[in-house]
Amino acid sequence: MLAVVLPLAAESVAQPPEEAVSAVVGVNHAPPYRDLEGEAPSGLYIDIFLALAERMGWQAEFREAPFRRVLKMAEDGEVDILLGPQRTDARSRFLAFVDPLFPSESKLFFYLSPDHEVRRYEDLAGKRIGVLDKASYFTEFDKDDSLIKEPAPHYENLMLMLEKDRVDVVIAPELIGVDASRSTGVNARVAPYRVPGSESFLVISRQSPLIEQTDRIHQAVAELKDSGVIQELMAQYRTPGDSPPDR
Repeated sequence: MLAVVLPLAAESVAQPPEEAVSAVVGVNHAPPYRDLEGEAPSGLYIDIFLALAERMGWQAEFREAPFRRVLKMAEDGEVDILLGPQRTDARSRFLAFVDPLFPSESKLFFYLSPDHEVRRYEDLAGKRIGVLDKASYFTEFDKDDSLIKEPAPHYENLMLMLEKDRVDVVIAPELIGVDASRSTGVNARVAPYRVPGSESFLVISRQSPLIEQTDRIHQAVAELKDSGVIQELMAQYRTPGDSPPDR
């Protein structure tokens, strides 16, 4: 398990450095949102969070685990914060979905064989669908027990399962799916059927003392949005080459 501590920036004025508190963040490797392979954690969600942490006067500590384990760590109070999970009733019992801090992403279906192209929701019936273990995508899909869902801990694993014909299609958020396809060398195609994304939240464990700072978090998030910081960070991760094929 990766554990990286990033110190508070010296120029932060949200809270004096000597009063800084630790914010332990549970993260799974899912570039370009959360990239944990370099010397320090990076990625769009992490960059946005670090901008918030600076305003809040938090010292960020990142702990890496597969997504399923990250959720359990938050439920048990082992981490304070998660970055970007979708809101569900089950998760809301142990997580507080504080602010829609992160951009929404369309959900895409990746495939290799023309026989597995998805043009409408009904085309998913009978197909082996690769999903991230314990991930939530959209309500109809999440609650559909008739679908054949094959879980894996990482999207790269799912792309390799697609290549080895262990699944027929893989569902993934747009940027993550495109990145996983490229990084694994699996030349996956993108199905015409896609689902618009929903809000992705900054989430706090209900056992964390940071939940008492909710009002200050709301204010800091509003300041980040009004100042254009989030839009500037998003622009760094979106280039013309990010558009998937066969849209």
